[in-house]
Amino acid sequence: MLKGTQTGTNNYLVKQLPIATAFLNRKLEVVHASDKWIEYFNFPDRDVFGKKIFTLFKDSHKNWQKVLNDCLKGKASVNGAERFMDSEQKDRWFEWTNVPWHDEKENVIGVILQTEDITDKVNNELNLEKQHLLFNDKSEIAKIGSWNLDFINQELTWCTTSKRIHEVSLDFEPNIDTAIDFYKQGYSRNTISMAVERAMVEGVPFSEKLQLVTAKGNEKWVIASGKPIFKHGIFLGLMGTIQDISEEVLADIKTKENELLLKTLIDNLPLNVFIKDLDSKKVLVNKSECDYLGVKNANELLGKNDFDLYDKKIAQISRDEDLQVINSLKPILGKETRCVKKDGTVTTFLTSKIPLIGDDKTANGLIGISLDISTLKQKEEELRDLINVTSLQNKKLINFAHIVSHNLRSHSANFSMLLDFLINEQNGEERENITKMLVEASDNLLETLENLNEVVAINTNTNLNKKPTALKETVAKVVLNLAGFLKNNNAKIIDEISDDLVINVIPAYLESILMNFITNAVKYKEPSRNPRITLGTAKSGKYTVLSIKDNGMGIDLKKYGDKLFGMYKTFHNHKDARGIGLYITKNQIEAMQGKIVTQSKVGIGTTFNIYFNDKN
Repeated sequence: MLKGTQTGTNNYLVKQLPIATAFLNRKLEVVHASDKWIEYFNFPDRDVFGKKIFTLFKDSHKNWQKVLNDCLKGKASVNGAERFMDSEQKDRWFEWTNVPWHDEKENVIGVILQTEDITDKVNNELNLEKQHLLFNDKSEIAKIGSWNLDFINQELTWCTTSKRIHEVSLDFEPNIDTAIDFYKQGYSRNTISMAVERAMVEGVPFSEKLQLVTAKGNEKWVIASGKPIFKHGIFLGLMGTIQDISEEVLADIKTKENELLLKTLIDNLPLNVFIKDLDSKKVLVNKSECDYLGVKNANELLGKNDFDLYDKKIAQISRDEDLQVINSLKPILGKETRCVKKDGTVTTFLTSKIPLIGDDKTANGLIGISLDISTLKQKEEELRDLINVTSLQNKKLINFAHIVSHNLRSHSANFSMLLDFLINEQNGEERENITKMLVEASDNLLETLENLNEVVAINTNTNLNKKPTALKETVAKVVLNLAGFLKNNNAKIIDEISDDLVINVIPAYLESILMNFITNAVKYKEPSRNPRITLGTAKSGKYTVLSIKDNGMGIDLKKYGDKLFGMYKTFHNHKDARGIGLYITKNQIEAMQGKIVTQSKVGIGTTFNIYFNDKN
């Protein structure tokens, strides 16, 4: 210990002290200090001398002030720790030794401070304490307890968490036998017994998922893990953990039950259900989707995209829809879509696609639900056709009623007028002329009634069935029946119909149709050239199209197009034109669910395209 006034030599010695030291006078002012002490606190240019200690350490604890004052009174040394904020605003901890400073006469003239930087030590202790607290907290939260078996002393110790898992009191003292007896009899107890035995004998660590029965009789699922400890080949004991996973196991069981319930539900829905990832690959499909795609096991579809399962064009449409849903996060609901499988099967679906949105507010896939409406669409089409036919028939009926009313009224008025003339006429020769006109009017009325009867028969005869008919043979038959007529008019028939073509028609109607169009082509020929009639065929969807092309006078379709197939409509001043043939022909074609399309140019010719419906 230094005593008395310091000399220059002593000053020099103080500066070189290996321990951070400072000398304070009775005013607690710094009068001497080692370089290490100044360095500790990073005081600039030794600007500490003559300054009071509490000026240098403004945030010091009040207890330290008391300790220093006690030192001035000659009391024994007391150690303490103080926190100091350095120039970089970092916390530093120092341990102080406070000793009275005596002169030669043992008078206290100040205090000698010796300082040790214990920042690392304090931080390590704090970290260790934090880790210890954190470990205990994690152990409690994760329900993981530790245990240790000292084989030499035959002592087994459990931590607090281990005892809580076993539901025993905190003063419970386990041993190897009682610990094993906690495991449920059967598989769990046998497994832990063999695992401990192998660890002791063979040094094999273990980790087993087992059931135990607690001291209170509750069953728990745990993961029991252990690791053997050897030194120089001698078994010293075991250390390990035990984790209560009952909640996780029960949750897993509940999840599997819910998954089974959900799978049962979606597998029995009359809907195709599927889930796709971001690449449009299927990650879940239900039974209806499997049945539709013709597979027995869902694994045959998982990982596949639409390009693997459908026509390329349809697959691209589906992929574009998927991307739209994934990128926009907006669902597509109840969209009518067509699926074409690779075998050509076409199905119409009512499809919804809904984005699967994750916690990050982005889509990680989509769920799709499709309802097969193919049968419904077919029925809808049939109903539409029926409505169209009904509407057409209604129009025909109204038109027919007008025709009947007009024509019969005309004939009736003619008869009435002629009979009135006959009654009032006295001249015998004139009466004979009137009688001839009455006979002619009667013949015209009979012809009108026959025409009307034929139209009625076409539209009401449900007993006539369509039959497969060789078209070329029928054409040949009609041409043969018209041979004289064609020869007299120098008409030429060009038949480009294939020999094996068969169409579904009412044979009698087909003959009548061919007869009408061929005779009309000859009747309305261009006077400057001989008739030339070309017959050909083509396929258009569900129709076989027969084209009958002539080089006749042609028809002004802009002027007469909407009246072309009207009853008693004529467009040329021909002595044999009656305006009934095309009307009857159109009715025959429509009675077979067909249609007719006309192309014509005046002076060049006309082409009639007759669409025969291939279906029954």
